[in-house]
This record gives sequence, structure tokens and C-alpha cells, in this order.
Amino acid sequence: MQSFDFVIRNGTLVTATDTTHADVAIAGGRIAAIGRDLAPGTRDIDAAGKFVMPGGIDAHAHIEQLSASGLINSDTFETATKSAALGGTTTVLCFAAQHVGMSLTKVVEDYHALARRGAIVDYGFHMILADPREEVLRDELPPLIKAGHASLKVFMTYDRLRVDDMQLLDVLMAARENKALVLVHAENHGMITWLSKRLLAKGYTAPRYHAVSHPRLGEVEAFTRLIAFAEFIDQPIMIYHVSSAEGVGVIRAARGRGLKVFAETCPQYLFLTKHDLDKPGIDGAKWMCSPPVRETSDQEALWQALCLGDLQLISSDHAPYAFNEKGKLMAGPSANFKQIPNGMPGLQARLPLLFDAMVSKGRFGAQKFVEWTSTAPAEIYGLAPRKGSIAVGSDADIAIWDPDKRVTFADADVVDGAGYTPYAGRTVRGWPITVLRRGEIIAENGRCVAAPGSGEFVARDGGPAAEPLGRLAPEFDTERNFGAQLY
Repeated sequence: MQSFDFVIRNGTLVTATDTTHADVAIAGGRIAAIGRDLAPGTRDIDAAGKFVMPGGIDAHAHIEQLSASGLINSDTFETATKSAALGGTTTVLCFAAQHVGMSLTKVVEDYHALARRGAIVDYGFHMILADPREEVLRDELPPLIKAGHASLKVFMTYDRLRVDDMQLLDVLMAARENKALVLVHAENHGMITWLSKRLLAKGYTAPRYHAVSHPRLGEVEAFTRLIAFAEFIDQPIMIYHVSSAEGVGVIRAARGRGLKVFAETCPQYLFLTKHDLDKPGIDGAKWMCSPPVRETSDQEALWQALCLGDLQLISSDHAPYAFNEKGKLMAGPSANFKQIPNGMPGLQARLPLLFDAMVSKGRFGAQKFVEWTSTAPAEIYGLAPRKGSIAVGSDADIAIWDPDKRVTFADADVVDGAGYTPYAGRTVRGWPITVLRRGEIIAENGRCVAAPGSGEFVARDGGPAAEPLGRLAPEFDTERNFGAQLY
């Protein structure tokens, strides 16, 4: 008789495609069997009345990251991944952030060292390219992609991070040649800069004006330009943190033409609006992120876009800055909105917020919850079949959810480095009470019980998501460009 380390019994097993009553057996850190009346394990877990779901995958988190201004966000890998585990997330994809003049290879090595010391959940890296010099793309990028870092991020805004049009084309081509996915923060830099200057010149300095300074049409223009470049190169892209109905419209049109455009949104765009920034003094800084949260009507457009498949996943964009002089208030208590670091914490809150909305309140249901928070990110980012589902042979990354447990978010309960939650006072129904990573319990009854550094790096290749369509722009088609070989 086969022996198991754990058997999770009597629960409701939910994947992106099925909901069933079944037991789950774990051996050697992997799913060993799914069925009824399985043999006993060394330990049995009774999940009667509970949902047994894949651990969450948060594919967009900034952890212990150095900003272009020299400020490190307010998390370490230990605090960030502890909050992830307590919120039901078992894998994070975060960033190795290159800045101008830096060696990308050295940057990745440095972030690996930080993660090995502190990570509690499993992790991988997207590489931020702020300085895509020829030698970086030619010499450093290919071996890093082969080593399992098969996704590249670029910014179309921010003074010290943004790439220009030619650099963006270079990155798209390098990704195509090396089978990596390109991820983009897409907003029009000129429109943001121009409007911000006008607001400040007229004395509109409070955090609420941050929500005005990022024009909705700036998202539309950047999405349109980015998609044109990606179509020209024939390179798949992921558009980050879609915030507006108009932005969704651009993506819907592109996908309707069959282009390989993936896109995500985040809980802040589904649950908050620009009115959350309208607080006395500088308090609204806690709700500043880029792009900014927008209107209730945009929330509905984003939910619809998820339902229609225009958006494929929901990540946190966890970017914590404490509300003190080492974080949000680095420029003092009278700082204007351009002097305040952008970003909000979200690793722990992401899944409970979405479980409450989708499962407890019945909007789209448990299978879509699993799809958008675990299975789709695993498939798009090359983590499947190891991660993202409960299937025989997959890693035993499992969250057991109590659908009746009510929790009210409070600053006092925050374990990440921000020290506050933007959802303070909001009550959700449904909470992960036991979380396993590769068959080891890492969180139980509100306590993180795993050792820092016990998380493992997960190497990824580009997979099907990064494969070009094979649609040649006329300029790249040798039959139409007088025989020029441009790929």
C-alpha cells in the first residue's frame, strides 16, 4: 500500500475546470493521488466544509526592490512572502530591477541572494530593463533567459526607467529571438508630465491630484503604440495593471484581430476608486499607485473584461512603502503628489478580497477564482504543470479555505513592511486557514510556520505564451521586402 505524507480529506476540491468532493494525497512534496477513501497519511487533514484550492500565484510583486530614486521599498523577502503565505499565495513572481549603468547579470545575482535568505514561498524573477544597451541584450540577456528568467519588463513612463521607442523595439526583438515574454507598464509619459506640471503650477498638490495627473487617454495611447510595436515585431506581450474601460477597449480590439496580447488587472482597480485618495492632508498618499485607481464604472468594465477573456489574470502589483519618512513621506509631510512614492501593499489581501467577491458573493464562482489567481498565471508564465492546479504530479501547493470565516482588515494585523492596509475596515468572508507549499504547511490558523529561506527558485521558460504568431509584417517578409533577412 502506498504511503502518503498528508491526506486532505472530505473537502470540496476546486480547480479552474472542476469542482468535486475528493481527497488529496501528498507524497514527497507533490500531489500523489486524488480520489475517495485514500489510504491514511502520516497526517490527515479534515477539510469538511472547506474548499481545497491550488495555492495562489501572484505574478506581479515588487519585493525588496531598489527604486530609480535610490529608495528600497518597505519589504524584505521574509516579510513580503510571509504576508503572501498568510493570504494563500504559494508562489510569487517578482522583479530583478536593473537601473541605468547596471549589469543585468549582477542585478539578478543580487536579487537571488536576497530571496535565498528570506523567501518563504516559491519565487521567480521578471527582469526589469531600464538600460537595454546593446551589450546587455546581446551578451547578458540570452544566458539569463536560458537560466529560467523568461520574462522582461519595461516601462513607458518614469524619468529614470522609461525606454524610448527604439529601445522598446530592441527589447521586443531580443525577446523574440530568445523566446521570452515582454511585460509592460504602458502609460504616455509626456501626457503625465505635462498635466502634472500644470496641476502643480496651479497649486493642486495633494495626493488626490495624483488620480488626475495620469490621463485615461494616456493609457489608451500607450496601449495602442505598444500593441503596434508588438505586432510589427511579432512578439507576444503582457500589459500590466489595466485600469480603465478605455484601455480594455484597446486590448479587446487587438485580441479580436488575433494578436497575442495578454493583460492583467489588480484588486485596487476592482475595489477602490480615486475618491479613496481624497483624504485630509497627506493621508491620501496611502492609496497612491500608478496607474491610479479610477471610477466605479471602470471596476465594472474590468470585471466584464475578465469574464470575456480580454484580461486573463489578477495580480497584486504589491509595492509597499511605509507611511513614514523612509517610505511615503520621504519628502516630508508637506510633499506634493509628484514627490510621494507610488505603490500599495497587496500580497496578503489579494486572494481574500477576490474570494469574498467571487465565491462568497457569487460573482463568477470558485473555478474562475482559481483560474484568474493561480492557473492562468501558471500557464502564461511557464510555471505549469508544476504550479497552478491540483493534479497528480504537480507540486502540492494548496490552500484550504474556510468559506465562513469573516475577517476585517486592520492595520494592526499587517505583517508586510508597509505597516498599513488600503482595505482597513473592509470585512471579507472566506479565508485560507491552512496553506501548504510543496507539501509543507507554511501557514496555519493565522500563523506563518515556515522558515525564512525555505522557498525555492522556480526556473521558467517562455512556453507557448512567448511563441510568436508567425504573422510577418511586410517589412520582415522576404517575399515583399526585396529579400532582406531582418529576423
